Amino acid sequence: MTDTTASSDQAFTFDPALTELPLQLLTDVAFSAASAAGASETLVRVHRTRTAHMSLHDGELETASDADDLGMSVRVLRDGAWGFAASERITADSMQELVAQAMSLAVLSRPLTGEPERPAHEVADGSRRWASAFVIDPFTINPVDRADLLKERSHQLLGHSGVAHVDAEVEMVKEMTYVADARGTDVTQERVRIGPSFTVIAVDDDGFESLRTLAPPTARGWEYLLGDGWDWSAELNELPELLAEKVAAPSIDAGRYDMVIDATNLWLTIHESIGHATELDRIFGYEANYAGTSFVPPDGVGTLKYGSEVMAITADRTVPFGLATTGWDDEAVSAQQWDLVRAGVLAGFQLDRATATRGGYARSNGCAYAETGTMVPMQRMANVSLEPDQHGPDLAGLLATMGDGLLVMGDNSWSIDMQRYNFQFTGQRFHRVQGGRIVGQVKDAAYQGRTPDFWGSMSTVGGPQTYRLMGALNCGKGQPGQAAPVSHGTPAALFRSVNVLNTAGESL
Repeated sequence: MTDTTASSDQAFTFDPALTELPLQLLTDVAFSAASAAGASETLVRVHRTRTAHMSLHDGELETASDADDLGMSVRVLRDGAWGFAASERITADSMQELVAQAMSLAVLSRPLTGEPERPAHEVADGSRRWASAFVIDPFTINPVDRADLLKERSHQLLGHSGVAHVDAEVEMVKEMTYVADARGTDVTQERVRIGPSFTVIAVDDDGFESLRTLAPPTARGWEYLLGDGWDWSAELNELPELLAEKVAAPSIDAGRYDMVIDATNLWLTIHESIGHATELDRIFGYEANYAGTSFVPPDGVGTLKYGSEVMAITADRTVPFGLATTGWDDEAVSAQQWDLVRAGVLAGFQLDRATATRGGYARSNGCAYAETGTMVPMQRMANVSLEPDQHGPDLAGLLATMGDGLLVMGDNSWSIDMQRYNFQFTGQRFHRVQGGRIVGQVKDAAYQGRTPDFWGSMSTVGGPQTYRLMGALNCGKGQPGQAAPVSHGTPAALFRSVNVLNTAGESL
């Protein structure tokens, strides 16, 4: 386990929007009232999230929004049944009402619960504070300055003759949470994340083509747009030429290809076919009504062959700049790192406290999260990543090893079945490779496979120099639906004999 007391100099300079609330008073009221009513577990959460979004089309502002959400909740366990209540009123009187409502719901739900809930035990961590490692709080940047930066880069792209239109946008989130458990842990946390992108569009008599920047969302601040963590200048300079090449590219011939899949595309395949498939609540059927189940059996640890022997997948709530990185989860469980797949064999699951007990595990690995203060925490994905081969080749070495085939870069559309077994993914760019060298692009391509077969075809994993921490701001799950941010680190990797379709109509 990693010490997560603090991750940056900001760790003890929290936004007063959260810390000036009467947090200790709210906690004392909740614990006292719940204990008197017979609760064996009590969890208090106060959650404040500020979000902003800005988009420009051809350098002109289209939309700009700035929203602030504040709520608090209490969750109780009484006689083996959960009760939950939440409010946007942050007062001691409101907390008293919430405890009474939560206790009533626990009593009502007990006959429907079946086996009594016994969440995995956690030791007390005391009072802690933690903040993500951002440098510049993006909400300190004047909206005019935000727009000016996007406008400047949009006009830079529009200056190229082959670029007809440019869409630019940035999404920013600042999340402040307070979580307190009656067992003796209370945590105040602050997380910042940002997701910028630029899309260039070409239009001709045959229609249009587009390309989007490959830069991922990240748990950084405004410094990310200034070049800390991504070379924006290099990417924006090459984007128009890559777009022109895509416009002139031939449509792919369907068939089986050897493929080097870059980190900028492979992360999404990891997310869909590994990240979701190893969530134990999904495996137990708790997502069956909405987003499906999983082909992974609950007793598959140590026996299920997930992929080739070069496959090593970790789950990590501590990795620097990870979107799912935190000090403690929303059940006040400290952040951890653990194996999901080792040498191609299933090695573990993602757990919250309830699913840990159901699966026979001694403790949670810290995967509970709620999008807002008025939503119940549920099991959510950690940062799930493919480990690089420490002695593996760079991208040029992977292409040389492959010889002839395709190089896939950038994520695009995707489809996967309800058990996370059969899938299809497209990309931003498919480059033809002959004799280990890139010779041009093809378009209208998508690769498909079955999860164990696909990962079983991975023959070579790239070295650390090909590794990127990618991810998404809005992974969806649950009813009512909740969104959660998550990162996926991965190197580039070589896959043999992958089925590739022509999305313009041709099939294998």
